[in-house]
Amino acid sequence: MVMGPTHAMSGAALWLAGSAVADIAFGIDQSSAELVVGTIAVSGAALYPDIDCAGKVTENKGGSTVARSFGVASLLVAEVVERLCYWFYLLTKSKKDKKRKNGHRTFTHTAVHAGLMGLGTGYLAAQFGKPAVIAILFVLTGLAVRGLLPSAVNKKGWIITTGVALAASFGMFRLLPEDRSYWILGLAMGLGCLIHILGDMVTKMGSPMLFPIPIQKRRWYDLGLPNAIALRAGGKAEHRVLLPILTGIVVLGMFYNLPEVQAMIFGEAVTESAGDAGGAR
Repeated sequence: MVMGPTHAMSGAALWLAGSAVADIAFGIDQSSAELVVGTIAVSGAALYPDIDCAGKVTENKGGSTVARSFGVASLLVAEVVERLCYWFYLLTKSKKDKKRKNGHRTFTHTAVHAGLMGLGTGYLAAQFGKPAVIAILFVLTGLAVRGLLPSAVNKKGWIITTGVALAASFGMFRLLPEDRSYWILGLAMGLGCLIHILGDMVTKMGSPMLFPIPIQKRRWYDLGLPNAIALRAGGKAEHRVLLPILTGIVVLGMFYNLPEVQAMIFGEAVTESAGDAGGAR
């Protein structure tokens, strides 16, 4: 639960780096609005799997960053999800799987869940249009704000998070072009969940990413790095090494996607092609 900023930053880094590669290798161009929306959405989605870590609902305390994002409402959702995950674990575990007291780092930390969330989010956005898009962006923006600006949000409380998320989600929706598919939100959600799982796999606890594929006769086998090189969640290595590296990737990705920077790197041809693409839209 202490990896919130790292998870959020890893999501932003993945989307910006992936967008740069897609542009260079495949000529897939995004508008500035799409790039911003995608980056924020993946950042928020990269925190979402920890919705299985509940706190104390009645006291509005404890839980993961996700569980605390929208006050008692999100704490209640986290409580329900954690119990469902725990019961699902009990129903599906093998004799070799370890005993557990809660549902944290179980189903929401699997590739199956990441795929289902991506497909479900994309379908809702494409099928129901504006209401679904605003609702999805509201949740993901709130999570992104909570993850990327933890100190500021902790001082102001969940009310500020909710207000900023509501305003930003509606504003981002208005900036999105009408002729693009909203399935991109599904891609953002799936990738965000996946990058969260990969982030947990570098810690000592690991994640059961490949559930239900049996490994060493265990359906819930925690994949991860050897303890000798694995990071401790919230430890010095995470904050002094991993987080600065991710921040650097985000900054480079933001600069690369500026039209002026691309013009400097690739010359006037890029500016002309970008203008042609804009005219085609």
